This record gives sequence, C-alpha cells and structure tokens, in this order.
Amino acid sequence: MKILYICTHNRCRSILSEAITNQLANGLIVAKSAGSQPAGEVHPLSLKYLAESAYSTEGLISQSWDDFESFEPDIVVTVCDSAAGEACPLYFGKSLKVHWGLSDPSKIEGDESQIKQAFLHCIDQIVERVKQLEIIAKQNLDKPGLKLALAEAGAH
Repeated sequence: MKILYICTHNRCRSILSEAITNQLANGLIVAKSAGSQPAGEVHPLSLKYLAESAYSTEGLISQSWDDFESFEPDIVVTVCDSAAGEACPLYFGKSLKVHWGLSDPSKIEGDESQIKQAFLHCIDQIVERVKQLEIIAKQNLDKPGLKLALAEAGAH
C-alpha cells in the first residue's frame, strides 16, 4: 500500500507521519510526504523529536506534491485542515482521500516542556493511526473495501 501525507508546508505533521509510517509498517506501507506550498525545509523540532522517539530522520525533506505525480498513492492523507480544503492535483484522482486533522505542534507557544509535549502527543496520535493502517494494509483490500475499512477505523 502506498500513502502520501499532505500538509500545506510539508515541514512538521506530514514529515512526522512519513517517518513513523515507514518505520512502523516495515515495508507493508510505503509512505511519502509533500506539501501544496512546501517550506523547503523540515522543521528542526520535527527532526529532534523523531530522533528522540527512536525514529529515523534519514532522507526527510520538504517537497512539493508536484514531485509525486508518478507515485500513484493508494491513499492521500491530509494532516492539516488547510490542506484538507485544497483541491488535490488531478493525478491523485484515483487515490482515496482521508483527513486526519492533527494539531500542529510547531505552532505551540510555551516553554520547551510544553512544546515537547505537543510534539510527543502528535507522534503518539500518528503511531495509533499507523497501527490501524497497518492492520488494514494486511487485509489487501480492493478499493471499496479499503474505503470502508478506513471509515470504520475512524479516518474521515
């Protein structure tokens, strides 16, 4: 199963989702991430808290969804509300669309401890959702079955 995580700037939540999915799913799911308006750099705290949580940060870059025209994801997951409201490029037309609506830990204002907790909470949310995706991927469902399984898993 192939998944493309989309967030407007592709520097935090979509990056976290890509790294966590690729490590937890052990090749069962191939994840990439992109943005409609990529920042061009990954948020440094995304890299810091992924590494502290024992996730590989190797190869993570902020890039445009235009770079994935030939990727042909089975599922496109928007992780921010603004990306969910954007029209996806036509080449994602065959992909199922799912919205996770994760809060952006990079926008938290507070002390270092509060910011760290926001990142760790986001990572925990992604881990739980990836575990559900892994169960679904093991079922090797056709598109209607996949859509139903995603709906039952609480993705919307």
